[in-house]
This record gives sequence, C-alpha cells and structure tokens, in this order.
Amino acid sequence: MQLTIKGLSKTYSNGVKALQDVSLTLTNGMFGLLGPNGAGKSSLMRTIATLQEADSGSIFLDGLDVLKEKTRVRQLLGYLPQEFGVYPRISAEQMLDHIARLKGVLQDGERRDLVQELLNKVNLSKDRKRKLGTFSGGMKQRFGIAQALIGNPRLIIVDEPTAGLDPAERNRFYNLLSHLGENTIVILSTHIVEDVSTLCSNFAIICLGEVLYTGTPDEAIAGMEGRIYSKSIPFSSVGEYRESYNLVSTQLKSGNLYIRILHEYDPGNGFVASPPNLEDVYFSNIATRVRVDTL
Repeated sequence: MQLTIKGLSKTYSNGVKALQDVSLTLTNGMFGLLGPNGAGKSSLMRTIATLQEADSGSIFLDGLDVLKEKTRVRQLLGYLPQEFGVYPRISAEQMLDHIARLKGVLQDGERRDLVQELLNKVNLSKDRKRKLGTFSGGMKQRFGIAQALIGNPRLIIVDEPTAGLDPAERNRFYNLLSHLGENTIVILSTHIVEDVSTLCSNFAIICLGEVLYTGTPDEAIAGMEGRIYSKSIPFSSVGEYRESYNLVSTQLKSGNLYIRILHEYDPGNGFVASPPNLEDVYFSNIATRVRVDTL
C-alpha cells in the first residue's frame, strides 16, 4: 500500500492556515508525524480520515481517491483520534461487539471470535467484562487500538496516543504499535520525540501547517553529526546565549542548566561537542518557525 499526499492545504474560517501545501509519500510501516501542539497534525489526520474537507490538493491510497471516495476509504481505515471517548457503563466486550456490527460483521459467531481475538491482541481479554469507565488511560488507549483494528484496515491513524500515559503503559503501547506496521500503513501523530525515535522507520516534522523535514530518524541525526555542542551556564545567562548562538534546547539536570547549540564548527567558549539526537533535529527545525523554550 502507498499513501500519496500532494499539495494539501486547509484554512479555517477564522483565518488559521492549518495545512500549507503538504506533500508526503507513505508506505507500509510506522510513519511518525512530529510537531508541537497546533502544528496541523490533527488537521492532517482528520483530512486523511475523511472527517473534514481540504481546500486544495489530493490524497490517494494506492489508486483510491481519499477526498472523493470517502465510504470506500472508511472501509479500509482504522482511526484512534486524540480525544477518544468511551461509554463508561458498557463493557469492553459489549462495545467491541457493537462496533464490529456497525462495521458490517453481522454473523454472531464470526463477531464473537473477532472480539475475542482483538481483546487478546491488546492484552485486555481478562478485562473484557469490566466497564470502560473503570479503565486506566493506557487500557483505554489499547481498547481504542482494538476498535481501530476491526475490519483489517490497510491504513491506521493514531493521533497523540501516548500523551498522559505513565512509562509502563507507554512501553506496552509501543509494543502493540510496533506489530501493527508490518503489513499496514500506520501514521503516528505525536509531539513526543521519543515516540518517533522508538517506533518509526520514517517521519516528518510539521509546524504551522508546513512540512519542514521528512526522512528516516537515522538520516536526520547523521545530518547533524559534529554540529551539536553543549555547555552548563547560569540561569541568568540564557538570554545572552540565545542572542549569540543558535540555541537548540535548554535542560535542567541535577539543578544545573545545560544548553545545546547548533554550530558548524567548535565555537570554543567552554562548549563541548555532543552526540546529536532526534530532539536536536526536531527543535532546530521548529525553531525556524516558532521560539523554542524547553526549560
């Protein structure tokens, strides 16, 4: 499968340019869409999921016109939105059965087997009789993935799936998502760099509706080799260093303030060369559009 997005633009009625000439090509595997809140990630996800119209541009899933053949696209789509509500007094088993019926699985035996298979896949089988209102955040996210998998989708969209999860739940979710991309296009929209570096073979950085970078995490990091330098400084000097250097990020460690800068050669002045990481790539790109305050 291949998802091809060309020249996609969307401006809301209040004048906000949510998407500006977005072009991307995705194939099977995990694709990370990385950007700050308000970058346009959710607007792009909703457009791909046929939940809103674009002003211009095109989206094709293989030969299928996503913007025109919406019913057919929805049959191939699994979607976990950022805000995923549940009916609190219904059990996980009952809710999945209902969603499966809505998606056209009408045979009772087939639907029962499908629900059990999905609950096993997301490690919720033992909780199948529990009311959804009693689920933790991570359990709700895993339930969300289960409902998104009904119908063997060829395209899966998950929007900010790990926000608010504790480390243990996040790791469980990572393991689940990593298995989904083997034979499916999975789009992971997030502002958490670790999500992309852990899961995704390809990614794009988006900010203020524009795609700023696309490639693999390894390529992105390699492109910054020998250009990242760090130093511990007093809090009061942040403004001075921001004016004098291309400041990528600031971070508190053990009560000390460390800054990381992007520089083409050793700047001296007490800076030490530091191995680049995906956060450096991310922050240096979005800093061209918005001020980055990581402290």
